[in-house]
Amino acid sequence: MKSIKPGRMPSARAAFGSVFGILFSSVWTVITLFMGAYIMAPFGILILISCIWDLVYHLHNATQKNRYSTYDIVDGGGEQDPMQARLAEGDTMFTSTVDKANFCPYCGEKTEEDFRFCKSCGKELP
Repeated sequence: MKSIKPGRMPSARAAFGSVFGILFSSVWTVITLFMGAYIMAPFGILILISCIWDLVYHLHNATQKNRYSTYDIVDGGGEQDPMQARLAEGDTMFTSTVDKANFCPYCGEKTEEDFRFCKSCGKELP
């Protein structure tokens, strides 16, 4: 399956940024608890959970052989997406109109079937 995958270096930078997000949200939560602003502490916890999730995702994409796709475009002999291996064949829970949609091979924007040019980048579609 051909797909658009985030590059290894952008994923590494995003993982590095997630570490700063984890530090920030940890300090935020501790400070709000010490100040007695208990209503603000859940925001720090939500940011912390989000940054941990982001760190795991980007570390996987920066270091593993099979990276997760941002978009799956068409069938082909490219690098396999590990998420596709986890989904069962014919499982209707994960199929949607996105699976049947067309995407621009140049910018990855979703296009309609009868479009001749991409509405995002303006290039002629194959």
